[in-house]
Amino acid sequence: MYLLRKIFFSAAHYYRVSSWSEEQNKKVFGPCSSIHGHGHDYVLDVMVTGAFQQDSGIVVNINDVDKVVKSFIQEEFDGKFLNLEHPHFQKYMPTTEGIVSYMWNRLEERFQGCRLHKLTLHENDFLYAEKGRDNMVTLTRKYHFSSAHRLHSEQLSEEENLRLFGKCNNVHGHGHNYYLEVTVFGEPDPVTGMIVNLSELDQHVEREVLQKFDHKHLNLDTEEFKHLNPTSENLVIVIWKLLQDKIPNLYKIGLWETQKNYFEYYGPNR
Repeated sequence: MYLLRKIFFSAAHYYRVSSWSEEQNKKVFGPCSSIHGHGHDYVLDVMVTGAFQQDSGIVVNINDVDKVVKSFIQEEFDGKFLNLEHPHFQKYMPTTEGIVSYMWNRLEERFQGCRLHKLTLHENDFLYAEKGRDNMVTLTRKYHFSSAHRLHSEQLSEEENLRLFGKCNNVHGHGHNYYLEVTVFGEPDPVTGMIVNLSELDQHVEREVLQKFDHKHLNLDTEEFKHLNPTSENLVIVIWKLLQDKIPNLYKIGLWETQKNYFEYYGPNR
């Protein structure tokens, strides 16, 4: 059984390599390179796993989880300027993926009666990193685009389409505010602390996905869906294909069609 606890804290940091020029730091890290720093209200999801206890009806006392995590966060992170006050991040870059990797190493053996399963660190609503029991760290960047579409398959009759898709088969179409999650994997670079250069990732997604689909009618305005039914299942597969050659460490495509409908795709080989 798995149990998740959310922890909230605030911290400041900057991204800079001291041996680099100002120009190079700005090119790689953008506004995050400002020596004066910036800050975030972080959200840390701590997931533990353990055996269900029949007598108590719980896996572990949540207060025991809180004691371990909150004392660690308060001592090392909350209210701190990480580059200046944290010994580890005086040497290593406090990127989201770097922080979650450090947290895993420090917390993994601290729990009693349960085992740490996964840490998810949200820097903001559009960026988060995850670390589990393997060596892999993932980083997810979130994007938004608005599109219209009509769910209609050329391989089905008019009656079959209407019966299957209902109002979504409306001949004039309908629309959504899509939220796209692009997840990459790897080990944080020892110099930059990054799994991927976020500026380059943003450029690929902007060029290959957002410019093609944002404020478009997918059936009528895009080549990808000229003869392909633009379901969200098809959309995540198409987006994977558009990005796979540009992002070699692509791990997953996630797509929120609505607040209730979510789809994800890990590529053809998984």
